[in-house]
Amino acid sequence: MAKAQLPRELNICIISKRFPLIGRAAHHSYLVQIAKGLTKKGHHVSVISSTTLLNRSEVEQDGIHAYFLNQDGYYNDEQYIEIVKEKFSQLHSRKPFHIVHCMDRSGIKVLRFKKQFGVTAVVDVEATRMSELFSILGMSQETAWSAIQSAFAVTYKFIRTFFGGDRVLLKSADGVFVTSPQQRLTLERYYLYPDRKTFTVSYGIELSEQQPIKTDSNIKQKLGIPSDAFVIITFSDMTETNESEILLNAFERTVIKKPNTYLVIVGNGPQRQAIEFMVYNRALGSKVIFTGAIKNVDTADYIEAANIYISLSSKTSGFELSLLEAMLQKKIIIGSEVSGLSTFIEDGKDGFLVRPADTISIYQLFLDIIHQQIDGQEIGENAKQKIIAYSDTNKMIGDCINAYFAILKFTKKYKVMR
Repeated sequence: MAKAQLPRELNICIISKRFPLIGRAAHHSYLVQIAKGLTKKGHHVSVISSTTLLNRSEVEQDGIHAYFLNQDGYYNDEQYIEIVKEKFSQLHSRKPFHIVHCMDRSGIKVLRFKKQFGVTAVVDVEATRMSELFSILGMSQETAWSAIQSAFAVTYKFIRTFFGGDRVLLKSADGVFVTSPQQRLTLERYYLYPDRKTFTVSYGIELSEQQPIKTDSNIKQKLGIPSDAFVIITFSDMTETNESEILLNAFERTVIKKPNTYLVIVGNGPQRQAIEFMVYNRALGSKVIFTGAIKNVDTADYIEAANIYISLSSKTSGFELSLLEAMLQKKIIIGSEVSGLSTFIEDGKDGFLVRPADTISIYQLFLDIIHQQIDGQEIGENAKQKIIAYSDTNKMIGDCINAYFAILKFTKKYKVMR
């Protein structure tokens, strides 16, 4: 059978549980910018997602056709994965897709049947559980026994996650998108995934759609925080407690020295009660504020109310959009040195990198910042300038398109005109 001509206009299906049509600082908001950019370049984009704040099951916006399959929260994870496959099959039968791009594991059944569908598969590294390995490394202490324990824990976690799903994802993938050199190296060295099929795409933040930000006094008033208080903010999905425990230990020491300091924890999750227990056990109930889940459009406002943004989690091995928002707002950033941030933040210049398990160093850094022994204004300005340079939407979209065509060529399904 003769090969088909490599198409100029691609028909692309993006599968992601999160596709925030509202809110710049929302996690995965870069997906909306990529989808918009693809349609502007003449490509066709359909999105299969879970829920939207617009409270609709189908949305057509800026040339993007988005389908939200779990708006009522009726389906559990396994059921949702099945209906994603069914929806993809339905859309594919109407107009065959050239590429399916899976941002998370919700598209795993589509990947398993990619040969039957005859579609080229692109997988984002966040669909794997690589970040769980980074999280274990972040909890390691600088002792020989801790290093041995971490080595065993990482090995065990790698075997479980690789054979528990990552192997299927990567075996099905014709190409993988990463955001950092650390992810790329890990894929090649430990997952034995070919480097030539790995593509680096810098997911940035859309600067042209800045949301109006309230004054921080309004947010502080809403949270019951004094207007002159020093505020530390962190975002958490509360699926684990290790990072929260270390942060609370450092914060407890800080409050003893500087009582007018508050910690705001944004997010919700299965371990919230356990984390709340840690707070009350340390008698920090009046100093630690749980906001619960907040609307995407409010993220920038909460960040504006803070002096420090801290993310000790290595769970997301790329870049969190809330962190990029914080850098854009000139906040002092503290991140994990074993996460993807270590390849992005220059320690001491536009933020700080710490070992997540090092409570004393985190506490001392808090005090240095509060006592203004660190030039926070200069660091904040450096952070903002880095984000402005980093968030080149045209480059992000261009890298994405170039990667799509390169992956299509790798499959050898298409005839390429020379």
